[in-house]
Amino acid sequence: MPRNRIKITVLKRVDPSVIFDGDIPVNPSSGEPYQICNAFREGQEYVINTDNEMPDGFCPQAWHDLFRKIGVLHWGGGYTTTGGPDYMIACCTDGTRPVSFKLERL
Repeated sequence: MPRNRIKITVLKRVDPSVIFDGDIPVNPSSGEPYQICNAFREGQEYVINTDNEMPDGFCPQAWHDLFRKIGVLHWGGGYTTTGGPDYMIACCTDGTRPVSFKLERL
């Protein structure tokens, strides 16, 4: 079975103020309210080659959350309920400041 390259496109970073109606929790590490994710920006693209390795600069938590979904597309499977036969929409599981991605088989 051939392995496919996958393109990851950052669709949307969600501002914590939307999730918490403006009452943003404080990050215990910094003592400041959580901010929108700064690991990505909308429109940013990454291409995963046939080695299925995490791209340089990609957030490890987001990679962990997306890895199995990427693998399905990588090996020729599809997600017709959350996209189409060659793509899907997914997000990282950071409940405070999530990021949505389009995963697309090339």
